[in-house]
Amino acid sequence: MKSRGLAVFLLLLAASSVCSARQQESIEQLMAKADAASSGQQADLCLEVAERETKLTIEAFKAGRVEDGRASLQQIMKYADKAHSAAIHSGKRLKHTEIKMRQIAGHLRDLKSNVDADDQPIVQAVVDKLEEFRTQILKSMFGSKSND
Repeated sequence: MKSRGLAVFLLLLAASSVCSARQQESIEQLMAKADAASSGQQADLCLEVAERETKLTIEAFKAGRVEDGRASLQQIMKYADKAHSAAIHSGKRLKHTEIKMRQIAGHLRDLKSNVDADDQPIVQAVVDKLEEFRTQILKSMFGSKSND
């Protein structure tokens, strides 16, 4: 019984160390990993980059680092595009990709009301692009079937 408890403890410890190592991975390392991944894994890795960039964007605009925020917005769009392309190409993780993009778009919509008027169109453009990607994913999932 003790050995089974020890085995469970070691398994949980190993799982938590893997999770924390992935979170400690720098965004640059994650970008490189996402760029090199196969299309099945690429969608998830690109979405993780986009999510991290979303957090960085929000932090940058709150701190008044507008240029950093704008640069992060471009990265969000770049990696969201890669994620949507990889998901559609592979046919895998479509639902997950669509959900994550909807969440990112929601965060950016919230951000839009908290940035200067000059930056609102830039944030809205990224939101619009994410919605376009989502629409393409949904069409891929539920596209019209021809009635030949």
